Amino acid sequence: MDEKRKSKRVPFNSSISIESLFRSGEQESIKMNTDIIITNISKTGLGFICETDLPVNHFFNSKVVIDEDKMFYCVLKIVRSQKINKGYLIGSEFVGLADILGKQIDEYISELEK
Repeated sequence: MDEKRKSKRVPFNSSISIESLFRSGEQESIKMNTDIIITNISKTGLGFICETDLPVNHFFNSKVVIDEDKMFYCVLKIVRSQKINKGYLIGSEFVGLADILGKQIDEYISELEK
């Protein structure tokens, strides 16, 4: 199988909460309160497990904590959802992530590879 990912994906053990989802141009957001377990990270996005099936092409705001000293706020777009035993495996992409924040992710990946 050919690799289609834009950036190298590495394991990442963290969690975040989603309070609402929105679509570009929509007036109202989908209210929710769900915790998710992040399973991997790359310079372009996050993979995570969620109990709820999240709609593709919706966005959410998030705070990602890399370590005690590095964290950032971002917008993520849901790009895929796959049913698994524990819920749903969700793929998401960072939207408009600043270069400096992408470098923090690169540094994290470099540290893991050492």
